[in-house]
Amino acid sequence: MRQASALVWNQEEGRLRAGVRVCLFFALWGFGPALLHLLLGHWVRSLVGAQGQWLASIYLDLLRLLAVLFAAVLAATWIDRRPLADWGFHFSRRWFVDLLFGMALGAGLMGAIFAVQWALGWVTITGFWSAPAATPFLIAILAPLVLAIVVSVAEELLSRGNQLLNLAEGFRFLRLRSAVLLAWLISSIIFGALHVSNPNSSWLSTGYLVFYGAFLGAGYVLTGELALPIGLHFTWNFVQGSILGFPVSGRPLYMVSVIDTQQAGPDLWTGGAFGPEAGLLGLIAGLIGIALIILWVRLQTGVISFHHLAANMGPKKGGID
Repeated sequence: MRQASALVWNQEEGRLRAGVRVCLFFALWGFGPALLHLLLGHWVRSLVGAQGQWLASIYLDLLRLLAVLFAAVLAATWIDRRPLADWGFHFSRRWFVDLLFGMALGAGLMGAIFAVQWALGWVTITGFWSAPAATPFLIAILAPLVLAIVVSVAEELLSRGNQLLNLAEGFRFLRLRSAVLLAWLISSIIFGALHVSNPNSSWLSTGYLVFYGAFLGAGYVLTGELALPIGLHFTWNFVQGSILGFPVSGRPLYMVSVIDTQQAGPDLWTGGAFGPEAGLLGLIAGLIGIALIILWVRLQTGVISFHHLAANMGPKKGGID
């Protein structure tokens, strides 16, 4: 009996083992927003009426974000036994500078992908300010904007803040570098697997998304903060879909974009119907992005190491004893 309990409970740390902690937050992360949507979705849609579908989408996405944040506070405090800040929210001037850098990096890399495709004749601009009929563009664009914010925060909380940190703790019987690298790899594989059911997905696109999980995780393992990956994730998705008109991980975001485009060119390079994330241009952009993240962290801190992340490892006194 004692041996069985040791599989789920770490007596020395006085908390559940890392794998169990990850699974519990995964359940809260998925079930909480789904339950909220089930309970309130019809009421929200009826409240705004048939003409307010865009507002309904915004309200429901914001409710999803609140549910995820509540689940994160619950999981960090009661399951991880640490303050939520240790997942990567030690707010400071540097935190917000990293956030802005991540946003600039995501927008710049996606803009470069578009520029290369346009120069090669693989993408054609067919119009501007594209939105469904009878919907003002400035109203329509709010829905994908809010969605991009919600997705970036929610997915970074799950894949980096919770999974990568907890898995690194679980592998602490290894050296720090090995523990972080293994956790980084596993969390990236999970990130890719979460997108298997996306429209137009394939084994190739899933493999690419494992790489993008590592790309997004680079800033986290080097800074110990979620600022850079949240900023990068947000603009990478928003610029990709709602500015440049590309599919985002196989999905068109509300059929709204500043630039309306038609894509041709070889799928091997462009990603085809899945979007740039399944093409070699996206892979090259991601590799350049990782190099720029390393350079940025070196310029900001003077050192490249995993010790910033290690400082967040727990359990911490901020949790519930």
